[in-house]
Amino acid sequence: MVQSRIRYSVLLPPLVPLLGCALFALRDPLALIGLARGASDWILDHFDWLFSWSCAAFLLLLGCVYFSPLGRVIIGGDKTRRLLPPWRWFAITACTTIATGILFWGIAEPVYHLSAPPSAGEGAPAVFALSTLFLHWTLTPYAIYTVGGLLFALGFYNHGQPFSLSTLLAPVLGERVHAYGGAAIDALCLFALIAGMAAALGAGSLALHGGITGYAGGDAGATPTQLAMIIGSIVVAFSISAVSGLQRGIRVLSNYNIIGFLLLAVFVFVAGPLRETVSLAGRAVLDYLITFVPRNLGLDPGIPKDWSHAWTSFYWANWYAWAPVTALFLGRLARGYSVRRFIEVNLLATSLFGACWMVAFGGTALVIDGSSGELLSAALAARGPEAVAYTLLEQLPGLRVTAAVFLLLVFLSYVTAADSNVSAMSALCMRGIGPDSAEASGGIKLLWGVVIGGTSWVLVSFAGLDGIRLISTLGGFPAMLLFLVGAVGLSRLVIKSFGADNI
Repeated sequence: MVQSRIRYSVLLPPLVPLLGCALFALRDPLALIGLARGASDWILDHFDWLFSWSCAAFLLLLGCVYFSPLGRVIIGGDKTRRLLPPWRWFAITACTTIATGILFWGIAEPVYHLSAPPSAGEGAPAVFALSTLFLHWTLTPYAIYTVGGLLFALGFYNHGQPFSLSTLLAPVLGERVHAYGGAAIDALCLFALIAGMAAALGAGSLALHGGITGYAGGDAGATPTQLAMIIGSIVVAFSISAVSGLQRGIRVLSNYNIIGFLLLAVFVFVAGPLRETVSLAGRAVLDYLITFVPRNLGLDPGIPKDWSHAWTSFYWANWYAWAPVTALFLGRLARGYSVRRFIEVNLLATSLFGACWMVAFGGTALVIDGSSGELLSAALAARGPEAVAYTLLEQLPGLRVTAAVFLLLVFLSYVTAADSNVSAMSALCMRGIGPDSAEASGGIKLLWGVVIGGTSWVLVSFAGLDGIRLISTLGGFPAMLLFLVGAVGLSRLVIKSFGADNI
């Protein structure tokens, strides 16, 4: 057995710019936000079309894969033993990809859209808000994760490629890519992911703070000390879970987390204005289907360019920033399942689960806001997005119980997602990781836990949520280029599958 060794060429490069950003945020947070916004705006001004068209192309590509002979291929070979049973596979996949994002933005985002739709002629604002939520959180973004995860799974398990993001490029560039660019690709994507995780942890800490202050009473403003305590507790939890390994911590956490998601969503859906929410959901689904192509491609004439940049293009960039390392984790889970089943779980099942959650929470929030004199919109304007979820729960029975469950889900969601990403990040920093030994040392996992927590605390405390969201967006551009080249390789595998027995 080959002894694992640290890849310092991957471990060290991301730490330097992260330290620089953190120091910059302490010294001049407004300047940091200005620089990040300038760079982000430049990328979106010049390449928003590529973000949009690539996501749509990935959906088309996955359809071709699903119905091609490649869809029958077993990841790892016909006699490979499954790493996880189906339910646990879905639970881990859903919880690690949704994380705190859908808990935080799945309620706050539609209220944003309801308060300020892109144009007066867009139609019913509530229908647009929920339809846009479907666009940003279901099929299109999950296509990014599914393409990357599938490429890695086939390369790692079926072709004997290393545990590296360069494996995504091997079908196009050959195995020489591991020697000449593998470490650089891994290091760049690590920086992008850490920035994204810091942004998500910042959002999660604000959501927890907003819920705690609403639950226990007190000032809604989050101080650096309060954020440090919240972030520190999350970091300790996901570091312990990550060190315990895939078959222990994350498996248990994701199982409880998915059950909590389902129970709370059903309660909110039933206890809220059920008939109005169902009616709104039906109209929103219809709007989503009718506008699916133009809005995915950025061609809807009713949506101004600046609104699209601020929301849709930003989301595509942010999903891309998370995608490379998430692809490693998702691909690793798929051992023993067919390519077709991989697409069903990672694209279709997760999208459906997310859509149901958004109907229950986002749809209910929109209906209540419209019937209560814009109560949630007022909370958003006065106290920020972290206050919206608690304000929603105040309008339903059993506040003390539901608020406590919601806070627990926010906590567990980030712990579960961070566990998966920290495990994948740490494995990238090690040599000798193989299909049967895809675990890094506990010390490397603890290091990344501390780095992510420290970065998030400094940036969210001194640069604000906007600052870390902008920084995380910057990593989406190189990740998109990586996935575009990888998609060419996946297309080649599809073509090859029509004339070969072994892929």
